[in-house]
Amino acid sequence: MIPRYSRQEMSNLWSDVARYRRWRDVELAALEGMVEAGLAPREALEDCVARAGDFTPEDAARIEDIERTTKHDVIAFLTFMEERVGPSARWLHLGMTSSDVLDTALALTLRDAVDLILQDLERVRAAVEKRAFEHKHTLQMGRSHGIHAEPVTFGHKLAIWYDELGRARTRLLHARESIAVGKISGAVGTFAHLPPAVEERVCAKLGLKHAPASSQVVQRDRHAEFFTALALLGASIEKFAVEIRHLQRTEVREAEEPFTAGQKGSSAMPHKRNPILSENLTGLARLLRGYAVSAMEDVALWHERDISHSSVERVIGPDATILADFMLVRFARLMEDLRVYPEQMKKNLELLGGVVNSQRLLLELARKGMDRQAAYVIVQRNAMKLYEQGVDFRQALLADADLLKMMTPEEINDCFSPGYHTRHMDDIFRRVFGRSE
Repeated sequence: MIPRYSRQEMSNLWSDVARYRRWRDVELAALEGMVEAGLAPREALEDCVARAGDFTPEDAARIEDIERTTKHDVIAFLTFMEERVGPSARWLHLGMTSSDVLDTALALTLRDAVDLILQDLERVRAAVEKRAFEHKHTLQMGRSHGIHAEPVTFGHKLAIWYDELGRARTRLLHARESIAVGKISGAVGTFAHLPPAVEERVCAKLGLKHAPASSQVVQRDRHAEFFTALALLGASIEKFAVEIRHLQRTEVREAEEPFTAGQKGSSAMPHKRNPILSENLTGLARLLRGYAVSAMEDVALWHERDISHSSVERVIGPDATILADFMLVRFARLMEDLRVYPEQMKKNLELLGGVVNSQRLLLELARKGMDRQAAYVIVQRNAMKLYEQGVDFRQALLADADLLKMMTPEEINDCFSPGYHTRHMDDIFRRVFGRSE
């Protein structure tokens, strides 16, 4: 991923140095398992552990230099280990295949990556929760089809977001469990050269589960689940970002991204304050969806394995996790500093002269015994006077002889009380947050 959308902690997980460290850890854990199973001498393990050392960028460059000849990254790594460790290195990789190392190390990387993403997600949820309670009773116009519908509160909107983020967390936790799986079952997965006990010891030592059954690779439906969980998380972030973009439109202007000192909105128009953060999040979500599709394409491999998945995962592994990390932190900051304009929300509520209370009148007429369709005609014809003649909705109602046969002026006026639409906010908040204050 390009530096513009990368945060250091996540990027570090995917560095060449980090990758070789994990390969080393898998190889040493496997040798330890062989020693415990009586398949290798303890002296070889002690020598390898003592000499394996850490990895530097210079070591990574040396391995890459070897790979130019071998055309095989794991063989290049093992050749480097032979150079560093000496004769005892012949016990490394005994009975193993490259995918034992690659897939088990990838599981470690993805596990650590999702842990960072879960930390980011908690920051987002905390920010959304805080702003939800701040605006629990802040009335704004609810819209369907982009058209004024009935009043909601901004806090209610954010409670819905918080609830959705909870589902994202659940999916990520499940995907973490699915992806944190290793294998040391050898070529085509039959354990012909190493017993299952070695795999079990390796995975336990590394904090992974062992695959109950594997071919030469860990099955890629696990990885597809992981990347799909990231794509769904991105889709939710995009949904929230699109809403903010709409609320920031000049004609609406009920909420706005932070605009910092010295920030410029346009090279040509000095007045512009554009929703660039939300637009950026919308774009990055598209990438996450594409990576999920690529991961699903990787599920079907030839027979016990091929390497058509390898090139894909070299790209989508770092890119998807780095982008998800970046998106969450960006969205958290956006929510923490989001500007909310209650007065503008109130102004927009009044744009249509109260027609958004039409359902209350319809229901009241039905309760009083009027046929629903007849009631609908009465309420709708008065609402249309606002659109077509500019007549105030309440005044039109108070002048409607058919309506006055069923409702008193006081009952009509009561249908315009603003508290009606917020009376169940405590119940909603208790459902979502487990508390109402």
